[in-house]
Amino acid sequence: MRGNIEIQDRIFLQDPLFPSQPNNQLSFAATPEFFWSWNDNQDSLEFVPFARVDQQDSERTHTDIRELSWVHVGDDWETRIGIRRDFWGVTEFQHLVDIINQDDGVEDIDNEDKLGQPMVNLSIVKDWGIVDIYLLPYFREKTFASIQGRPSIPFIDTENALYESADKQNHLDWAVRWNHSIDDLDIALSWFEGTSRDPVLIPSLSASGIPKLTPFYGLINQLGIELQANLESTLWKLEAIHNLNEFENYWALQGGFEYSQYGIFDSNADLGWLVEYAWDQRGQNTFSTFQNDLFVGNRLAINDVESSEILMGFGYDFDFKSSSFLVEASRRFGDSFKVSLDVRFFNATDINDPLYLFRKDDHLQLTAQYYY
Repeated sequence: MRGNIEIQDRIFLQDPLFPSQPNNQLSFAATPEFFWSWNDNQDSLEFVPFARVDQQDSERTHTDIRELSWVHVGDDWETRIGIRRDFWGVTEFQHLVDIINQDDGVEDIDNEDKLGQPMVNLSIVKDWGIVDIYLLPYFREKTFASIQGRPSIPFIDTENALYESADKQNHLDWAVRWNHSIDDLDIALSWFEGTSRDPVLIPSLSASGIPKLTPFYGLINQLGIELQANLESTLWKLEAIHNLNEFENYWALQGGFEYSQYGIFDSNADLGWLVEYAWDQRGQNTFSTFQNDLFVGNRLAINDVESSEILMGFGYDFDFKSSSFLVEASRRFGDSFKVSLDVRFFNATDINDPLYLFRKDDHLQLTAQYYY
């Protein structure tokens, strides 16, 4: 048994767009982890529940089962049955191919936090690569902050989501992924068929005439491509998808590199330089903020006993002339405490830009965690 508990505070630097939104948002969260193994470690059970209580946002006060799965390991195969989180992708600022789990949007808007996904997963290990086959029997809707939360889009109607499939959340999705390493090259190909994790937000009016956005979850087929090449001090990365759906088939990609300088200024610290470009064939006809964007950043790892790290990134949208800036810093204190500071700034002036809704949501986020 292990896990962590945390206290988190968000401090917003500007008055909100909507009077119901706060300037300060305090919350508490707990993530215990339970692990059992038997049969000479060939079988194991992992249980990771999660809970958060938020001072302001009723939607962010929520619970979830991040993991509850039985894993059995064979000679050249492995089965994983239950609720799990499985990450795909290689790039830093956007994870295009990461489609197995749904975003937990009330946790943050960076799409890094994921809901647990019910699945049956068979993994086959061969000399020519690893093949993963997934059956996904239940769909999780994306979570959104309420009108009392920030950052948020407060007029999303999460109670009346629409589906292309008549089975709605019970539609059986499936996926297959092959990945392999050849010398300094890591490659992965994937195919997904099922309900899209990214809803289309359809404008409509409530019964009282108030504007709202209703999530629509369509059926898609999606090809995913991942490439990563480690060439001396430079890590080249590419993610690409081809999405087939009833509205508009499209290609999208995220690619770039990370160049590392080791032992800068004759110290133990390493400095990484990150450059990535995002492109979406749909252009401005998408709710995504990654349709024609350049990202540059630095990652500083002090390599000290306290595991001090800082990531800074700047994003610029060539279509809407908007920009964003982030800082993610963390440091451990002793064996049990960790403090993290996240900073986010948004600059958007075009009303057609999805980032425009967050133009008043510049904030600092301070998180203190205790690990046991």
